[in-house]
Amino acid sequence: PPALGWKPQHSLLSTMPSNPMPDPQLLLPSPPPTVAARQLDELLADLGHTQSKLVAAGQGTSMPAEPSLDNMLGSLTQDLQELGITAAPAGVCAACHKPIAGKVLTALGKIWHPEHFACDRCGQELGSQPFFERGGHAYCEEDYHQAFSPRCAYCASPIREKVLTALDQTWHPEHFFCAHCGKVFGDDGFHERNGKPYCRQDFLAMFAPKCQGCERPVTANYLSALQGVWHPECFVCAECLSSFASGSFFELEGRPYCELHFHQRQGSICHGCGRPVTGRCITAAGRKYHPEHFICAYCLGQLQKGTFRERGNKMYCQACDKKLFL
Repeated sequence: PPALGWKPQHSLLSTMPSNPMPDPQLLLPSPPPTVAARQLDELLADLGHTQSKLVAAGQGTSMPAEPSLDNMLGSLTQDLQELGITAAPAGVCAACHKPIAGKVLTALGKIWHPEHFACDRCGQELGSQPFFERGGHAYCEEDYHQAFSPRCAYCASPIREKVLTALDQTWHPEHFFCAHCGKVFGDDGFHERNGKPYCRQDFLAMFAPKCQGCERPVTANYLSALQGVWHPECFVCAECLSSFASGSFFELEGRPYCELHFHQRQGSICHGCGRPVTGRCITAAGRKYHPEHFICAYCLGQLQKGTFRERGNKMYCQACDKKLFL
């Protein structure tokens, strides 16, 4: 009959000094062990022997209730080495400076544990998403733009794509518009005043000098006269709208006049010839005359002040007056 045998059962509980050895168990007869079974028995025996040595070395000392992950990994590596199994690390993680034995992430010229390659500001893992590099550090997209992207002078938020530079500032292209009407600038460009951009129409309307004649902005050729500026075509006589061909004009109440209409406004037109009286003047019956035009309406002789008669807006010498009316 087959002989009954006893084999120690290699379990972790058997290595703990605080627990009694398990009772031997009766094994049923079994065929001779195969090579694979024998190797497995030897491996389990070696593991049990190793655990016994570790526990024996720890007797008399207080073991932590929950060993740290680093201690557990270190123990596992040592156990594997004692069993002749070598787990060569891929390198040292640039973040935790611990060996990397599993998956490796390569970035910024270094290697990392995948879970340790994270944003330098918020700590978000970057292994599965795009990232930005600055000064050897990695950043998620949001933190990179918040920290380093230029900011719009209008809305103050980061500019993530196209940047428009103007007035020594940066702008979102859609936020660079006229400070008065809000229209985005076209081919005409913009004009600057006190650090603000304006479209051409609003800039001229708000800041260009106004013509004294038409009150529209003066942008090109202009005349300076009467304490203001004028379009050349607007600087004309205020009465007859004729230009001043001679280059001279007369001012009355801040407006330009030709000679005729200036004297007409002033009441200095000769009643005899209808021309302005600019030199010697004779005033009679509320009218002005050139001396040579102050004559008798009948004989055309020159009248002297005090020696004439007025009949129906006409002047007569005394002799003619007697002949005609007496």
